[in-house]
Amino acid sequence: MLYIVATPIGNLKDFTHRAVEVLSSVDLIACEDTRHTKILLEHYGIRTLTTSFFQHNRFTKGEYLLGLLQSGKNIALVSDAGTPGILDPGYNLINLAIQNNIEMTFIPGAAAFVNALVLSGKPAHEFYFAGFLPNRAGARKNQLQKLKQLECTLVFYESCHRILASLEDIGLVFGDKEITVARELTKKFEEVLRASPKTIQDKLSNHKPRGEFVIVI
Repeated sequence: MLYIVATPIGNLKDFTHRAVEVLSSVDLIACEDTRHTKILLEHYGIRTLTTSFFQHNRFTKGEYLLGLLQSGKNIALVSDAGTPGILDPGYNLINLAIQNNIEMTFIPGAAAFVNALVLSGKPAHEFYFAGFLPNRAGARKNQLQKLKQLECTLVFYESCHRILASLEDIGLVFGDKEITVARELTKKFEEVLRASPKTIQDKLSNHKPRGEFVIVI
């Protein structure tokens, strides 16, 4: 069995009893970063063996993990934070398991874009999750122009290194439309800002932006 296990996005207490039971009982835990996952495992006294499964070894390690699954081993797949398969290499292992008729199940938990969407107060009955915006300004503006045509709420992830540039481009495309920017969700310094792109950009410019950001339009 392949267990797809969602992990906390910040606060270690946001972890279910079922998830702890699964990680304690499987033969192996496949992690994006074993050092990062070790913090969570130690917090809950979980001593299961871990192995790295990340972007650059996803094909070779995926075949190795498939072999273990086919031999009867139970494996849990986790990401550094949140739900495996969303913007991480877990997608590859999940599809490999499907192609080889491996039984699997999902242990639900946090996803940062869902937290931000709910906190934004924007309509959530229909929304489009666009992952990360392009790095380059030209491509980013083009992508925003295309997404502007969608008649639904838009959700993006953004890094602290590009948040100010992205807010500037969002302002150019969407004008003074009120948006929501959430950072450090579930953590000690959680912050949710609801204002125009320019207003939020100015506020964040007062200090070097830190943490992971979610933008809701």
